[in-house]
Amino acid sequence: GLLFIAAGGAIGAIMRYLVCELTYKFTTLAAPWGTIIVNLLGCLIIGILWGLFDVFPVHNNTKMFLLVGILGAFTTFSTFALENFNLFKSGEISLLVMNVSISNIVGILLVFGGYYLSKSFLAGINR
Repeated sequence: GLLFIAAGGAIGAIMRYLVCELTYKFTTLAAPWGTIIVNLLGCLIIGILWGLFDVFPVHNNTKMFLLVGILGAFTTFSTFALENFNLFKSGEISLLVMNVSISNIVGILLVFGGYYLSKSFLAGINR
């Protein structure tokens, strides 16, 4: 199982780097949009996968590869925490509140949405 997690982690870390680089390349906003995007996208994807796994059981190594490896490395709580600390240190309290609010509230909603989206999609296929 550890090799599956490690392989997925390498892929997820590269994906996060690329998404963040592209985000920072195309935006000049002060907020940490790269981290917000990867964390929210990760929430949506994990919800979708969890819904799919309810209907199509997969081997535990596949789950570990996708959820712990790829999505674990793609999303990042430590970077989120550090960015919030730096926003606090620099007095950007409104950006800090926005970052925490968007990441947590929208992130949870995306997990729910992704889960029910995959369930709805699968229900449509089974008709």
